[in-house]
Amino acid sequence: MRHNKKFNHLSRTKSHRDALLANQTISLIMHKRIFTTLAKAKALRMYAEPLINRAKEDTTANRRLVFKHLQNKYAVTELFRNVAEKIANRNGGYTRILKTGNRLGDNAKMCFIELVDYNEAMLKESGAAKKKSTRRSRKSAPKADAAPAVEAVAEETSAE
Repeated sequence: MRHNKKFNHLSRTKSHRDALLANQTISLIMHKRIFTTLAKAKALRMYAEPLINRAKEDTTANRRLVFKHLQNKYAVTELFRNVAEKIANRNGGYTRILKTGNRLGDNAKMCFIELVDYNEAMLKESGAAKKKSTRRSRKSAPKADAAPAVEAVAEETSAE
């Protein structure tokens, strides 16, 4: 029975799963966005977010704990220097999963997983507040324009 065993095994042994998730976490940190299946992205989010959370406090102990999982000094350096600056005031939710549809070969659900603070397109939209306009029906607009025209015509006829 699988009582209280909630994480996805991804049809891999523990060592294979750990290597897969570590490699995907390194790619996510280095490239800020990766394209993968939905199941792997959900497993990656559970694996990567605690490591990203460690980067908020730059201590030797935290660097060693993250390096123990990732085994890539360039990714650890990138995480503690650049990524940590952007996530310093965020309480959680460092990654975003965007579904993209199904893969052609095997119809697997595909998605992007990205670091939230690095998506420039979404940051531009949220930063620049759009001008709010009220919706008006087309029926009211011609009436407003027609009323002054009728009054002008009436004034001209009375003046003659």
